[in-house]
Parts: sequence; structure tokens; C-alpha cells
Amino acid sequence: MTQPPMLEVRGLTRRFGQRTVFEQVSFELARGEILSLVGPSGCGKSTLLRAIAGLDRDVAGSVVLENQPQRGPSGRIGVIFQEPRLLPWLSVADNIAFAAGPRRGHDPRVDALLAEVGLPGIRDTLPKRLSGGMAQRVALARGLFAEPDLLLLDEPFSAVDAITRSRLQQVLLSLTRAHGTAALLVTHDLDEALYLSDRVLLLSPPGDDRPSRIAREIRVTAPRPRNLRDPALDPLRDVLLEGLAYGRLEDDE
Repeated sequence: MTQPPMLEVRGLTRRFGQRTVFEQVSFELARGEILSLVGPSGCGKSTLLRAIAGLDRDVAGSVVLENQPQRGPSGRIGVIFQEPRLLPWLSVADNIAFAAGPRRGHDPRVDALLAEVGLPGIRDTLPKRLSGGMAQRVALARGLFAEPDLLLLDEPFSAVDAITRSRLQQVLLSLTRAHGTAALLVTHDLDEALYLSDRVLLLSPPGDDRPSRIAREIRVTAPRPRNLRDPALDPLRDVLLEGLAYGRLEDDE
């Protein structure tokens, strides 16, 4: 990494009874960097994200954000889930500003964020009036309201159609660039990982007596804006597909 790490994850290990889901997971993340986590179902990607967010206290290891150990949820870390999880009785504005307290949608940052995600003029709308893509844009705005240093995203675009997904990916890239926010993204979509990320971490397949680990790190150096038809991405996609299908991974040269 060319920049000093903003986030340092060291030796994270999570056990459920006698089963170890993942073991000794360590990596770093620089300010403004986008990092994707991919891996087969059951390898603990979402569990790992919750541990980094401070939502899981039963994990061994450490999470350090700019030299400050994290021991619970932090305003410096925003979390965006697969579903928007908007509170149906609150307006869009009050949902976005919820971290500041109930009914705080008058905060001027709300209108600025709505403009950034392409939804000006809907501050008083209730969530039931929103499409899936609009609701997820509101969730992105809510995740950025507290001006976090790090966004954790757990398959945030998997429930929308392909066109909406592409638009939301553009919104995420624009927001992270504008705010200098780092992003850690869990996704099953390899093209999404290659399109958005500076690096991709591939977790190994789980087994009864074999916890998941980081099996490979792939750097994506193609300049942005990226074209997924770029031949330079084909070898990276092949490596990820092989790892997901067979679990036969080799260390980088």
C-alpha cells in the first residue's frame, strides 16, 4: 500500500461453539480505497464485516482505525446492509439524519446528501413511496450522514435490477471520491468487485475442520472509469472464478 493504513485488521478469528468460521484474517485499508471481499457462501464474509463494525463482540483479534482500537460501534464507521432498513414511520430526511437523533431531518447535510445521491426534493417522502433503488440511495446517504471514515457495505446492490445496480455503483464511486471515504464491500458479483475495487480479497472455502482464511489478494490497477470488457480484467476474473469453484489457490508470484 502506498498510503499509511487507515484501517488495520489483525488476526480476526470467529468461533461458533466447536466450529471456527474464519481464522487469522488480517489486512489493511487506506483512506479513500475500495476493497472487496469475495468468497463462497458460508465462508463468513458478512460475519467478518459485522466484526469490523463492532457489532460482534465474540471475535478474537483486533480492529484499529487510525491507531485507535475499535471495541464497539463507532460513528467513524458507517454500515450499509443488503436491504435499506429504513424506518417506515420516518420521512426520508429523518431516516438519513437518524444518527443525530429522532426527527432531525432539518439538518442541512440532509439536502446536500440527497442531491449527491440524485434524489433532490424527496425529503418529506415516506419509505413506502420509494422504489428499491431509491431506498438504497437513501441508505447510502444515511451511511454518509455522520461523515464516516469507513463505509462497510454488505451486498448493498444485490436486491435491485441490473440497470439500478449499475447506477448505484456509480453513486458509490462518486460518493467515496467526493468524501475521501474508504469502503469495504462484501459481494458475490465478481464483475462488481472488479469494477469498483482497488483490491479484492478472496476468502477460501469453508470446511468442517478448515476455517476460511484470506486465500489471495488481487490488485485491480485498471484506470477508472472502467470497462468490464477490458481484456486486462479477464485474468483477474479467471483467478477469482477458479478460487470460487475449486479452492485451489496459489500465492502471488
